Parts: sequence; structure tokens; C-alpha cells
Amino acid sequence: MINFSGLEFIFRFLPVFMIIYWIIPSTYRDAFLFVGSLVFYASGAKWFTLLLLGLVFVNYLFGELVWVMPGRRRKTQQRQMLIAIVVIDAVVLIVFKVLALKVKSTLLPLGLSFYIFKMISYQADLYLEKMHKRPSFMQAAAYFTMFPQIAQGPIMRFTQGWIEKPTNIRRRTVYMERAVSLQKIEDGLSFFVIGLGMKVLIADRLGILWNEIVKIGFESISTPLAWLGAVGYSLELYFDFWGYSLMAGGIGLMLGFRFIQNFIHPYAACGIADFYRRWHATLGSWFRDYVYIPLGGSRCSSAAVIRNLMIVWLLTGFWHGGTLNFIIWGLALGLMIVWEKFVVKDLIRRVPLIGHLHVIILIPLTWVIFAITDLKELGMYFTRLFPFFGTGVAVNRGDFGKYIGIYWPFLAAGVLLCVPVFYNLLVWKRKNPLVIALLLVIFWVSVYFASISAGNPFMYFSF
Repeated sequence: MINFSGLEFIFRFLPVFMIIYWIIPSTYRDAFLFVGSLVFYASGAKWFTLLLLGLVFVNYLFGELVWVMPGRRRKTQQRQMLIAIVVIDAVVLIVFKVLALKVKSTLLPLGLSFYIFKMISYQADLYLEKMHKRPSFMQAAAYFTMFPQIAQGPIMRFTQGWIEKPTNIRRRTVYMERAVSLQKIEDGLSFFVIGLGMKVLIADRLGILWNEIVKIGFESISTPLAWLGAVGYSLELYFDFWGYSLMAGGIGLMLGFRFIQNFIHPYAACGIADFYRRWHATLGSWFRDYVYIPLGGSRCSSAAVIRNLMIVWLLTGFWHGGTLNFIIWGLALGLMIVWEKFVVKDLIRRVPLIGHLHVIILIPLTWVIFAITDLKELGMYFTRLFPFFGTGVAVNRGDFGKYIGIYWPFLAAGVLLCVPVFYNLLVWKRKNPLVIALLLVIFWVSVYFASISAGNPFMYFSF
């Protein structure tokens, strides 16, 4: 049930939950969302639900201590409470990451990285007075655990979900009730179906290509197939995570929340830095607001800016995984962004094509580093990509033709959807009868493929 593309979730949990959520009085919706999210989480994480519950209570209690009423002078004790709870949350995240790496991968609780980051942002926003009214326990608990975001994000801020509205009574504020409308339900279903199609019909099909290459062995693939694998894996990861984000955003709309946009056409970006402002945008903004800016951001010397960027990307690499390939991946991206910011910035501004080439060529190479945890295997793959010191081109010369002949429709569909105009037309025209018919076809074809497959989990479940 934890898998959005699973039939049990689509035909059992989601419709039952939504019908009850819509018909109960709005004052009880936060409580029902909290309880329903725990049931959802427990179906995939079992005993780790106790850890989630414990962190919910601890973070809410510390939040009461961190709370600063507007206009009051901040006290040392409140700052100490903020530091204490951030340390607690960070230690929990690090301990379980290390246990998963050194002992057993199943020791990493589902969605830990995502809900820990939501808890830290909640504490920081309380301290920085971004909330003018103290949240209730049910509001905070529903925010921490809400099932559309618990497993893979997006990392929504509390202020994006519970909107404050000023009143005339002594200038106090209240949290507005989330309005559920037929329009939001219709839009939410459209985004859910589009995301489901991306996951089942594109990402899962391209995942088979990458699995085939792994089974063959990197030492036995030709250079053209190695590049096809890099492109295929890049598109698989993109549509897997973008598909999930659209499904999560669609469910959020049906719950009455605003739509959280987590991907903004990253492959149309003009440079690596621009790519990561568009890719997993909520994670990027989290690191910007709670790590990069507190370190000094860009308002300091060039050396300090470079230090800040490398710290952020080192932490980003560790957030994704503790193995050395993730650290290399993060540091490589940090160096690329430093290169763009301090060496070729003016050149990219004058010739945007250079920035686009950075994205098209370098991003797939970084995803290879992301995908292969064994450094020896990673080195072998790069000798196939760049056969200057080996025989990559001469190995199995016919393998590229075989696999491009099988997977070209999924690669073509993926490339087309990377072009903003094609996706935007699908979204802008979603009320058109022809588009509605297309979405119905996408839904039922996706259901068919989901029913005959093993129910591939989303790739970001491991983070």
C-alpha cells in the first residue's frame, strides 16, 4: 500500500481515505490526516512507525519551547532549545544512515530523510517568527506525517500548507481551513494520472534497460550502449521521481493543500546550478535557506562562497547515501557549480548553448556516479563511456542496435516530455475532452502494467 503506483493504494486506501476526508467536518481533518498517514506509513514501515511517533511528539514539545511571540526579544534559552532539537533530529538521521550502511540497508526507516528535514524547517521557522500563531499539536503532527509526502517528499514548509489569516480581534491570526473543491479534486486527479503514467509507462520500462546492462556486466558493453545506459538511467530517475512528485502534489490538491511544484523542467536548464534549482526544488530550497544562507551564502568573499557551496553539496551527497560514490557525486556537482559561477559565468550568459550542453552531457555522467555504488564497477563503466584506455568501442558492437530497437519508444517519450512545451500543453489543456480521454487511456494502461509487474517501488524510497 505504501507504493502510489500499487493497485492496493489506488483502488483501496486512496478512495476510502478521500471519501471520509471530504465528508467529515473540516475541524477534524487534521486529526484524520494524522491517523490515516500513520496507517499508511505502518503498512510499509511497521515498527519504524514508533520512531516516527516519538519524533513527532519530541519535535512538537521542543517547538513549544522554541516558539517566539512576534515582537518579543529572543532569549538565549530559546536559541538553545532550537540547537538542541536540531542536533537530536540530525543525530537520529546520521545514526540510522550509518546503521543502514554498516549493518543492514533495511535499518533505514522509510522516508526518514524527508520527514527529519520537515521537522528541522518547522523548528527554524518557529524561531525565525515565520509563523505568527503557534500551531496546534494536530496541525504539526499532520504536517510531519502527511502521507503524500512522508516517503519521498516534496519537503513542504508548514507555512505552505497551513495558511495564516489575520483577524480584527487584537490583530490576532488564525489558520485558515483548507478549502476542498471539485475543481481541486479534478486537477489533483489529472496530476495524479500524469505522474502515474510517467512512473509506470516510462520510468519502469527504462528501468528494465538499466537492469539489463547491469546483468550483462559493464566490462561487456560497448561505448554506444554505455552512453545509452547513462541516458536511460537519467530519464528513469527523472520520471520516477517527477512522477511521484506529481502524484503527491495531486493528492495534496485533493486534500485542499496548494500544489507543491518539485520539478521545473530541469533538462531545459542553462547550466548545472540552474538544473538543481529546478530538480527536486524543495530539497534545493531547503539547503539554500537552512544551510547555505546561514553559512553566509553569496554575500561574502569568493573563497567563502566556494566553501559554502562545497559544504552544501557534500551534505547533499551524504543525504542521498553514505557510500563513497554519493560523496563523490555531491563534490563533483559542487565543483561544476563553482566552475560555472566563477570561471564561465559570463561566457554562459553570452552563449546559453554552453550551459545547455553542460546539462545534456554532464548531468547523465553524474547520474552514473549516483547509480553505481561500487567504485571498481564505476571505474569500469567510465572506461566504456570514454574508451581511451580500453576496448569499449569494440566490445559487442551489435548490442546498441539491439537495445535501442527495443527501448526507443520510451526514450523518445521521455525526451519529448523533457521539452517544456509538450508537458505544458498536456497540463494547460487537461480540461479538453481529447486530453481527458488521453488521461483515461494513460490511467488504465498504467493500471494494466502495474497489475502484471512486481510493483516496482519508487527509487527515492531508499533515501
